[in-house]
Amino acid sequence: MKRLAVFASGSGSNFEAIAEGCKSGVIAAEVALCVCDKAGAYVIQRAEKFGIPTLVFNPKDFGTKREFEKMIANRMDAENIDLVCLAGYMRIIGDELLERYGGKIINIHPALLPAFPGAHAIKDAFEYGVKVYGVTIHEVDATLDGGKIISQVAVPYEGDDIDELEAMIHRAEHKLYVETINKIIG
Repeated sequence: MKRLAVFASGSGSNFEAIAEGCKSGVIAAEVALCVCDKAGAYVIQRAEKFGIPTLVFNPKDFGTKREFEKMIANRMDAENIDLVCLAGYMRIIGDELLERYGGKIINIHPALLPAFPGAHAIKDAFEYGVKVYGVTIHEVDATLDGGKIISQVAVPYEGDDIDELEAMIHRAEHKLYVETINKIIG
């Protein structure tokens, strides 16, 4: 069975969708590790609920990004991780992880890339006034929200309530991430 590491920095709703997909057998894999860079993030509680080990670290405890990424990669090696899924991990992946896990790291982004890269994609698209929003899953490379696009789904919306829009996008994310992981590991 394939072993996944899911990286998250916040609430972890995509983490939970993946973990639930694995637990229910919808995804033929197991989440073997949750990696989080914020000690108080709610994703840690979600991981505990599923009995998934967590690696929680503070980047400021390390001299360089390479140092904390080496620690993460060593732990992933020990856990025999096959695929890394970024799910709201708010750090740019650096050279150490790309060198060791390049081609095995995917990311979910709440916009139809290449439009609206970056940390505030929903807000940026909303303020721009687009009528079709969306979700992209892509391979991770050294560029910000770059890398080969694996899958996308459109989320049409013409309302004026950004909270409603965000909820719609999150529902689309949860479904698309589960489907895409299945395709990748299948």
